Amino acid sequence: MIVITGGAGMIGSIIAWHLNTKLNRDDIVIVDRITHEEQWQNLAHRQYAHYLDKDQLLAWLAGRNDIEAIIHMGAISATTERDFNKLLETNIQYSQHLWTWCANNQVPFFYASSAATYGDGNLGYNDASIDNLRPLNGYGYSKHFFDQWVLRQVKSGLASPPSWAGFKFFNVYGPNEYHKERMASVAFHTFNQFSATGTMKLFKGTKAGIEDGMQMRDFVYVKDAAAVVNHFLTTALDAKPTTNGIYNIGTGKARSFKDLATSVMQSMQRAPHITFIDMPEDLQGKYQYFTEASMTKLTKAGYTQPFHSLEEGVRDYVQNYLMQEDKYC
Repeated sequence: MIVITGGAGMIGSIIAWHLNTKLNRDDIVIVDRITHEEQWQNLAHRQYAHYLDKDQLLAWLAGRNDIEAIIHMGAISATTERDFNKLLETNIQYSQHLWTWCANNQVPFFYASSAATYGDGNLGYNDASIDNLRPLNGYGYSKHFFDQWVLRQVKSGLASPPSWAGFKFFNVYGPNEYHKERMASVAFHTFNQFSATGTMKLFKGTKAGIEDGMQMRDFVYVKDAAAVVNHFLTTALDAKPTTNGIYNIGTGKARSFKDLATSVMQSMQRAPHITFIDMPEDLQGKYQYFTEASMTKLTKAGYTQPFHSLEEGVRDYVQNYLMQEDKYC
């Protein structure tokens, strides 16, 4: 069996979709804590063996020998979370418990890190080294702390899972993100705002040299993010040589929020219209103006599948999900 924590979240549920539809696997254990009233619909199309609340997992794992891998996507993912005790318990300690279980039982372990670990980007976005990174918020720091802890475990020669990888996801967008509310992608917000008001609000360029709406991100379609995770999973299950490490998951090409919003509106087959607004105070000084993943390390590890372009991913998302009566994948 394959365990997916955060399996009712956007990335986790699309990993489960990939397992169901691409790998013909339904021996999946979904672990999560559903708090949004509609989030259960992320699982409505999935085939899986068990569902567990996140607090049930560690006791359920005790003594089991039928777990083939743990894919750990579960976390507090809000970049605005201010209670670091919650981040400590969920994003660090819970992850450490799962790593340790996988190490002791020699089970492959794959987990979600984040591009938020790179902070303001002054040191670049190269996953060859995570030294000296300074995240801009507690969420980013919690992910960076766990990355550092993992590398210390390995460097110290302590027990480690036989195959493992951490994934620094950049700006992921796509189906099954609807429960994320404010933290959902700009693609999702564009569709809803433009449908309701005929315009999309984007931030003004509040930093010198940044034009309105021209803050840049490496936008990656969720189906591509899931495909990378499942590549590492299948490599591990097939007992092929694997390169353990921490990897960027992006496209390697930054695009502007203006490009993204325009692509959404064009996919709706309507003339684009954008309104520029001031950035909220709680984001000022804690905002990434540019992200672009270095993809060299992932390519060297043997992943060569193409990623959707921004236009291709947005078109699939808008026309095959957001514009449909059933928008869930």
